[in-house]
Amino acid sequence: MNGVLSRALAGASAALCLMAAQLPAQAQAAWPTRPVRLVVGFAPGGTTDVMARTMSQVLTEALGQSVIVDNKPGASGNVAAQEVIKAAPDGYTLLVAPTSVETANPSLFKASFHPAKDLTAVGAVGRSAMYVVSRNSLEVKDAKSLVAYGKANPGKLSYSSAGTGTPPHLAAELFKQQTGLFATHIPYRGAAPALQDVLGGQVDYVFDPGIAFPHIRTGKVRLLGVASSKRSPFFPDTPTLAEQGIEGAEMDIWFGVWAPNGISPEVIARLNRELARALVQPAIRQRFADLGAEPAPMDAPAFRKLLDDEGKVLTALIKDRKVSVD
Repeated sequence: MNGVLSRALAGASAALCLMAAQLPAQAQAAWPTRPVRLVVGFAPGGTTDVMARTMSQVLTEALGQSVIVDNKPGASGNVAAQEVIKAAPDGYTLLVAPTSVETANPSLFKASFHPAKDLTAVGAVGRSAMYVVSRNSLEVKDAKSLVAYGKANPGKLSYSSAGTGTPPHLAAELFKQQTGLFATHIPYRGAAPALQDVLGGQVDYVFDPGIAFPHIRTGKVRLLGVASSKRSPFFPDTPTLAEQGIEGAEMDIWFGVWAPNGISPEVIARLNRELARALVQPAIRQRFADLGAEPAPMDAPAFRKLLDDEGKVLTALIKDRKVSVD
């Protein structure tokens, strides 16, 4: 009798252990069971916001739960990052941002947190190249001749940016660092006004994240080169800076997703699977193209490497060029 009872108890104990081991997997398989929030650190209508809203639509369909965008603008994405850092690591609060929130902001802003340590990188979703665009009346035909013109006319060149410390500004500073060019920086509050004064002839050139496309195509401004490792699919006949002999000046704007530390690897994997499926859809590719961007899904390890590599470049650049937002 005791032997039978012992065997029964042992069997029950094993069954309970098996059930306990299965519970986390079942819980993860059930994710999500309620709406998911994508926190965006910029105002509605900008590139990051539109990307997030595009993602929210496809993820809502794929996950079977509402995926909503919550705009928390301020401090170049830091306000949104802090919001996500404080959230529970359950997969229901995620950050959508340009990589600069981790790779540049810590060198530009005083903050009590560091996204590389206080957030978990989930994956990349897209990228936008930088385009060197000049006013039509400037007597240059490409980026190489822009550098030659600047060196032959010291102190005469000016360039605009979307604001001090923004990716277009840092791209322009990297270009100056790698070429030895001197040009006066004129910061604006956004990429649109920065481009507007190039169109009007008040400023010589700008590193544009893609909003100049219509004006390039109608000949209102001149495209001098692409600051990327490969030619743009939107302007395949325009050479990159490297092809013009300007090495080490590539800087794409990457966009990705982060989560609070402690998020389940299974949730990260599910998110990346669904995003990879969605981002190849023609309608999604066209929506990104309307922003001057390309879908570029990347899993967590590859995204982590991208962030680490970019962070080293931008930390050194900001220090060397004495870039300050104060």
